[in-house]
Amino acid sequence: MKKIISLVALVIFFSACEKNLDSENYTKKNTGNFPTTVADANQTIIGIYSTLSAAISNSQNTSFYMAELASDDRFGGGGENDKDMQGLDHLMNTKSSRFESFWTARYQGIYRANTALENLDKVTGWESDAQKNQLLGEAYFLRALFYFELSEMFGEVPLVISTTAANLPKSPAEETYAQIAYDLNQAITLMPSTPYTSIASGHATKWAAQALMARVFLFYTGYYNKTELPVANDGGSITKTQVITWIDDCINNSGHGLVDDFRNLWPYTNEFTAKDYEYVQDNGLQWVGDGNKETVFAVKFGTSVDWGANFQLGYANQYDLHFGLRSNNGLADTFPFGQGWGAGPVNSELWNEWKQREPNDIRRTGSIMNAETDVENYIYGADSQMEETGFWQKKYIPITAYNDAGTLVPSYAILKDAAPADMQLAHTQDLVLIRFSDVLLMQSELKEDPSGLNKVRGRVDLPPVPYSLTALKRERRWELAFEGLRYFDLMRWGDAANALAAQEGVAIKNKGIDTQMKGFGGGYKARYEATGGFWPIPESQILLSEGVLVQNAGWGTPAAEFTGW
Repeated sequence: MKKIISLVALVIFFSACEKNLDSENYTKKNTGNFPTTVADANQTIIGIYSTLSAAISNSQNTSFYMAELASDDRFGGGGENDKDMQGLDHLMNTKSSRFESFWTARYQGIYRANTALENLDKVTGWESDAQKNQLLGEAYFLRALFYFELSEMFGEVPLVISTTAANLPKSPAEETYAQIAYDLNQAITLMPSTPYTSIASGHATKWAAQALMARVFLFYTGYYNKTELPVANDGGSITKTQVITWIDDCINNSGHGLVDDFRNLWPYTNEFTAKDYEYVQDNGLQWVGDGNKETVFAVKFGTSVDWGANFQLGYANQYDLHFGLRSNNGLADTFPFGQGWGAGPVNSELWNEWKQREPNDIRRTGSIMNAETDVENYIYGADSQMEETGFWQKKYIPITAYNDAGTLVPSYAILKDAAPADMQLAHTQDLVLIRFSDVLLMQSELKEDPSGLNKVRGRVDLPPVPYSLTALKRERRWELAFEGLRYFDLMRWGDAANALAAQEGVAIKNKGIDTQMKGFGGGYKARYEATGGFWPIPESQILLSEGVLVQNAGWGTPAAEFTGW
């Protein structure tokens, strides 16, 4: 926890540092006198990491949030005035610069990574080349991750790989992905081939870089109909064979593995909640905690957050809050699922299809709360809840607990981590970006082999199946539901338009009144085909570029604007 808390000071430090990069004032940090020591180098790298959670301070305008609400597995939800949530579900816009905070945070992280890569050679006093290479590898990994998130979300974006100021247009996707591949190749080469436990918790590893390379390869080659991934700086290209070699290495040598029970991955099995939660007791469950062996890479959060002058909301997991139940729910009657803003009701068709195809799959009830059977008293239409189905995901949601005095508290983290006793600030759960089961499923998809897929199925006592792309798609949907991957999987498989359109006609409740989900702006399929699945570049950035940046297709028209139900 101390490491995470220190990031708050580093955010303030780096914000000041960036304003003084060309200064010769030796009483302040600048690239002439910083970094020079190993401690400086570590601060530089932690400053890059801090932008990961900083973006989540405005969580409803981030890539992960968009990917969850825009996928076919969830609706927008929220109250009748929460058009931002519902607009994402319908692939529509609600404000001119909606994603500005995410765009800014990712380019801030890229700038900091560029600064590190340009200046770490100035550092002296390294204990070994391995120590230096680990930090360099982390900088390359993070820059690649930031560009990949931007590219998945916006398609083509400006490619900035130095700290020299420039007003750049969007780069062709091929060039950006070539840089991502180059950076990940550097990270894989530089970082040591030691078990993940030898690297500080929360930091990137060689294994995370290999896994991310596989994800990048699958998205780029799938969406853009390519067979190889280009590599910048005359690096040629990366073939499927090379990616398979890396993914096999990750699986065989990283030290990562599957936890024994899928349900133990999620905080509803934590010790403070478990004593009062029959589902956990009946199934003998026990949370393995954040940073367990299945976590390949995650965004960390902490407790250094308040409503005062030094408020940094990014250090609490705001996804948990947004995906919580709207008021009048979220208390004792819906224990242990707590209060929030009601975003992302689960599509009932996911529950129904899952039950039909895999009736014995414990992941269904381990991942989804059924309001009809799983809580004592659920109120439909609470606080004008929209696009409601009676199903809610259980992976990222406030998990309540009773303290020793028998009082219900809004998060187990208040008891476990001494988090603020505040329903909005108490969430410390890691946001897992790469999980080992995903690595196994990517291995199967790349090799067209059932081994990894059946290891994932075997963990939940399901029988093995022969490999097929259909089986692989289903398994990814079941295993990785609500983890920010489904929307991008649909894009790269070419399935998005039809899958999203299938949401129309699904039974929902708006403010407690029965109705059906419908499309806006011409419908889901029309919106996807108009945009290719990509989202609008913030209008503020286009204005700042004085027209050098051009808006993405499908945006800036009346059909793109969501005005509400």
